[in-house]
Amino acid sequence: MYRILRRPVLRRNYSLTIPPDRRASISDTLLRRAGYATLLCVGGYVVDREFNASTITRNLRTFWTCALIAADYKLNFTPNKSDSITALHERVGDRLLNLFISNGGLYIKFGQAIGATAAFLPRPMQVKFSRLFDDAPQVPFADVARVFQEDFGCLPSGPDGLFAEFEETAVASASIAQVHRARLKGEDGNAGDWVAVKIQKPAVAKQMEPDLATFRMVMWIYEHWVFDMPAYFIVDFVSDHLRQELDFVKESQNANRTAELITQDSFLSERVHIPKVYPEYTTKRVLTAEWIHGVRLSDRQGILKLMGASSTDLPSKLITPLEPPVHTTPNDVPELLEGGTKWVMQTMVELFSAQIFRWGWLHCDPHPGNIFIRSHPRHPRRPQLVLIDHGLYVELPPKFRREYAELWKGLLAMDLGTLQRVATQWGIGAPDLFASSVLLKPISLAIKGGKTKADGDMSPKLSQYEASVQLKEKLRNFLVDTDKMPKELIFVGRNMRIVQGNNQMLGSPVNRVKMIGLAAADAIPRSSDLSFGGRIKERFHEGMFHTVLASTDLAFWLSHKWKWIIGSEDDFYFEDELDRQMREVAKTQYGIDIDPAVYDA
Repeated sequence: MYRILRRPVLRRNYSLTIPPDRRASISDTLLRRAGYATLLCVGGYVVDREFNASTITRNLRTFWTCALIAADYKLNFTPNKSDSITALHERVGDRLLNLFISNGGLYIKFGQAIGATAAFLPRPMQVKFSRLFDDAPQVPFADVARVFQEDFGCLPSGPDGLFAEFEETAVASASIAQVHRARLKGEDGNAGDWVAVKIQKPAVAKQMEPDLATFRMVMWIYEHWVFDMPAYFIVDFVSDHLRQELDFVKESQNANRTAELITQDSFLSERVHIPKVYPEYTTKRVLTAEWIHGVRLSDRQGILKLMGASSTDLPSKLITPLEPPVHTTPNDVPELLEGGTKWVMQTMVELFSAQIFRWGWLHCDPHPGNIFIRSHPRHPRRPQLVLIDHGLYVELPPKFRREYAELWKGLLAMDLGTLQRVATQWGIGAPDLFASSVLLKPISLAIKGGKTKADGDMSPKLSQYEASVQLKEKLRNFLVDTDKMPKELIFVGRNMRIVQGNNQMLGSPVNRVKMIGLAAADAIPRSSDLSFGGRIKERFHEGMFHTVLASTDLAFWLSHKWKWIIGSEDDFYFEDELDRQMREVAKTQYGIDIDPAVYDA
């Protein structure tokens, strides 16, 4: 037998034995590099904050948040995780809200734009964005003084200052600007009138273009990569108007134009006032206007006291004021003004109806903080509505105004042909939802060729995932052609919704639907060349129009007599009932679950 001789296998030891001195050298290198990286990050953060208004930090925060949201939806918005979709929406809402608050500035405006369509958001997100208020800490007085040095070449006050007096503490501070009270220098050396000085926060101008570029990129990614929902089409229109809002010279021009239009209106000229602007004290970053002594509409109890109304006139949920008053009523304003809360809302609805249907020049932010009620300077017992903050306006072309007026009248006259025509021209599907969103009241219409409803009620047996997918499809079908949709409709809808909320806040003292409907009808020129059949049709729709208006009047009257009629303790108010009906129709026909708190004033 042969003996097999095996050579010993030499096994190589791959474990590296690093000498202690070499190991210490590597540790020092790693620590040194970590230190450099830390210094670089800290230094970059400080430089970005001090010289670049934290633009890079804000953008990184935005992209990180959006990446987390996109990943969360991709991983967890699936059929087998249907039961956790509510929690998913809650997480996304919290992340977005924290992003908007952390970044501030224009991000607050982005959040408010989302809040304007809160009803179309998943329910866990609705209240979050509907309550995103535009308030922020004020910047130090040193920053304010620097703006005055750069724009006027002097300090706000002092021996060579611009004003005789300037209060260093702001009376109000929002995301892009803050307001200080100051006193003009009189010609005789004495102090002159008090004025409100609005100063743009220094960081906003540096942040604007990067913020808008990020906004554009995020909307594109979300539409094409994440949610597959039309969103990008509004970017240019919204961005252009936000840029205008940061130009205070433009704002002063807006205020002057609105004041001139009001002066020419026989009904509004004595009832509405636009604060006088001082152009010699105004730049792109500083706006000086007349100081207004009065009560903000947001001070509900102050308005009730001023207008002689009682808390018992309101639903129980409205008795507590929204916020403490910012400007209290001075001694020269009487305890009681004429007209009550009905006067306030009648004037407000008439003002914005004129802006929409007659002037084509619309104030887009009539929230309660931008409206004061004061005593008329020449008639102390009469009230006067003062409209402030004229940064955001939209111009409504004649064609849009005519079509929008025809739409309002057509809906109230049950003129389905007009609804179909306007919806088609504007690239909008789902006529029922469209009609209801215009009037802010539930509309159910039957059109030739089938129902306009969403093919019957949404099935209550659908899982959360199935309901979300079905809602997404229906909303996609609502915006059939975004190129045709008038972008002005976004701001008109926002204005209408805020005015409705103001009416609701004061206990629905006016029939808003009737007032706007009449304003729309008055804006439509009557045809003189109609055939006999055309005249008959017009008369029929005219009769339907007034019948519907009468029915809304009846509903309005019943809403204020409800407790007396049935002896109930429950509140039943006009705008509240419209909201309830809208929520019911949205849920049963379109699967949109609207939280009642979204529309609470």
